[in-house]
This record gives sequence, C-alpha cells and structure tokens, in this order.
Amino acid sequence: MKEEVMVEMETSQGKIVLKLYNDTPLHRDNFIKLANEGAYNGLLFHRVIEKFMIQGGDPDSKDAKPGKMLGENSIGSNIPAEFSPNCFHKRGALAAAREGDDVNPKKESSGSQFYIVQGRVWSDGELDMIGQRYGKHFTDEQRKVYCTEGGAPHLDGDYTVYGEVIEGMEVVDKIASAKRDRFDRPLEDIKIISTKVIKK
Repeated sequence: MKEEVMVEMETSQGKIVLKLYNDTPLHRDNFIKLANEGAYNGLLFHRVIEKFMIQGGDPDSKDAKPGKMLGENSIGSNIPAEFSPNCFHKRGALAAAREGDDVNPKKESSGSQFYIVQGRVWSDGELDMIGQRYGKHFTDEQRKVYCTEGGAPHLDGDYTVYGEVIEGMEVVDKIASAKRDRFDRPLEDIKIISTKVIKK
C-alpha cells in the first residue's frame, strides 16, 4: 500500500496538518503539485462560515483589496470527481470546491480551490431527512461519525473529499469564527503563508 502523504499548511492563525487520501489519487497528486510549487502561498481563506467550512485556493485572493468578492477563479483545469464511501464530509475533511451542477453536471472539482469542514453534530433524524431530501444513503460508520464528531453530510456525493486534518483543528475552528462581510469573506485577511509536503 502506498504510504500516505501529509501536507503542512502554515496560516496566519496557526498550523494545519492535512493527510491526503490514496483513494483519490487525482486530487491527491494535484494538491501535492500545488503545495510543492508554492501555489497556495499568500492566498486567503476567502470564505468562512462557522459550523460549516473554511475555503481557500482562489489565485485572485493574493493581495486582494478589502471587500472584493472572491471565489471565481482557479489554478489549472478541472479535476474529474473521485467519490468514495470511505471519503466523506466528517469534521476536518479536506474537499474540493467546484462550480454548480447547472454548468458542471459531472461535478468536476476546481483545479485549486478547497475547503476544510468544521461542520456540526447531527441527529439520526436529521440524517434521515437529508437522505430523503437529497437521495443520499449513509453507512453505519458515516452515521456514527456525523452523530458524534459532526461534519457536513449534505455535501456527500456532490463534492470530492480527498483528505483530512490530523493536526490543527483548533486553527480551523478559529478561522471559521472570524468576523466576515456579506460575501462571507473575513474582515481581516487570513492567509496561507506556506505549504510543505512532509511525508511521502
């Protein structure tokens, strides 16, 4: 079995260490490439929503003026979706942002934009409602995690999850709680200082 890769992301709020999944090799290799190239250095977490997620990776966010709406751009071309029942939107999940179904019916991922799930804890009843409304099925393992640790179950099967936080969830929580404008952009810039692949 291929050894798992870790990426250390230094942010202006502290360090986050991410483990990348071998179940999603296209996303894994793309993230490693961008990290090695320093493509994320200086970019912002341009969209943060408490109890949901923090999002970054828009190249336009580097040195962006205050109040500018971000999130429309990407580095590189789209990546084909890689859905796996083992890779779901639990608390701490690393996933790829993407354009909506109306222009992107294959649910292809952005070439560089990502989000990290903060999420919240759900009840069995709420998961049943999500299942009925969106036609989703949760495994026993997924249910257990969503009902104890939390996450964002309504996104499963629509966005590719390709890693998870193994260190620094308190940093994710801190970023998610930032005061933000009407576009959910933090009022004070939260930057990715550097990314480093630390294990292969």
